[in-house]
Amino acid sequence: MFSHKKKKLTYDKENLYPIIHSSICTGEKVIGFMDKRTKKFTEIMLVNDIEDIKKFKEMYDIDFEIKIEY
Repeated sequence: MFSHKKKKLTYDKENLYPIIHSSICTGEKVIGFMDKRTKKFTEIMLVNDIEDIKKFKEMYDIDFEIKIEY
């Protein structure tokens, strides 16, 4: 009946950048934002597969490759 548009979330592009943290020991990956000044990481979601990364990029309207940090 009614179509709902997915609302895009925003982030402070001036001070934050998206990044994937990957554990060397367990291989667990989480995606979130790193503060450019303080280097504080804010976790947004767990990454189980490539679809989770696509979902994150769609949620925040990100159209570039997200760096993985170990």
